[in-house]
Amino acid sequence: MHKILVTGGLGFIGSHTVVELQNEGFEVVIIDDLSNSTLDVLDKITAITNVKPSFFKIDLKDKTAVTNFFNENTIDGVIHFAASKAVGESVEKPLRYYENNIGSLIYLLQQMNAKNVNNFIFSSSCTVYGQADELPITENAPIKPAESPYGNTKQIGEEIIKDTTKISELKAIALRYFNPIGAHESAKIGELPIGVPQNLIPFVTQTAAGLRNELSVFGSDYPTPDGTAIRDYIHVVDLAKAHIIAMQRLLKNNQKKSFEVFNIGTGKGNSVLEVIQSFEKVTGQKLNYKFTDRREGDITAAYADTTIANNELGWKAKLTLEDALLSAWKWQKTL
Repeated sequence: MHKILVTGGLGFIGSHTVVELQNEGFEVVIIDDLSNSTLDVLDKITAITNVKPSFFKIDLKDKTAVTNFFNENTIDGVIHFAASKAVGESVEKPLRYYENNIGSLIYLLQQMNAKNVNNFIFSSSCTVYGQADELPITENAPIKPAESPYGNTKQIGEEIIKDTTKISELKAIALRYFNPIGAHESAKIGELPIGVPQNLIPFVTQTAAGLRNELSVFGSDYPTPDGTAIRDYIHVVDLAKAHIIAMQRLLKNNQKKSFEVFNIGTGKGNSVLEVIQSFEKVTGQKLNYKFTDRREGDITAAYADTTIANNELGWKAKLTLEDALLSAWKWQKTL
């Protein structure tokens, strides 16, 4: 049985990935500093899978703590989610983002090298493409200057990992996600941002639940059919499953290069207004929303060409936008 370290494993994507790993028979160790998650997620994961993962509360910016962890634990691979992830906040607090997202990555890789742990999956993002010249976006699209410090940390992170694979035995896969949404079908885990949500769907569900007076739609003047920004919304469970397939690829030495990248999305773009209308249709809830100014760092449109992930990984998104929105609403109602 392979033992996998999942950093940020109590967060939104991390917790769903832990569930899928355990469902596939992996032993899981979680590191999380609980800065954007809560400890009760550990119990929820256990309730879903009937297996309690090991948990360590560690801040990965603490180099000594990271060193101690690797000295005391033997693992076969790492899936690295732990990072600050809000585009808008990163524009306001760039140094915090660089310290957290880059420093922790470096400390992890140093210890992996020292302990000969050579299988690494990096939680990357479609933000590395900026506003792409062509849609859908392929993995060969040029990496544009980042629109935000958050996006830049993903670009720099990929470069650090790629450089590390050149001088070590490290094998790495960067999964460039588009927009993860939804929740586990059990409604035991889902997206639970601390404070005001930075992402669309928690804002939608909290508005529908009456926790927020209205939903702000950032920008109505984009050059799109309805004036609102277009994104590729992928169900978090589909996304989680991509990590399991990617880790199996590394463990079986099936990768073609020491550093590979894959787009993880549905291949379809939906505008913010289309998401709102779909949510109203599948839940029967009317949403109170207003248009406001665009946010700094936001782009017009992004959706994936997933051909390479489909063919190389044998992975394909199976769940629909409606599935994801319904699961997110079910999750919101349990809170």
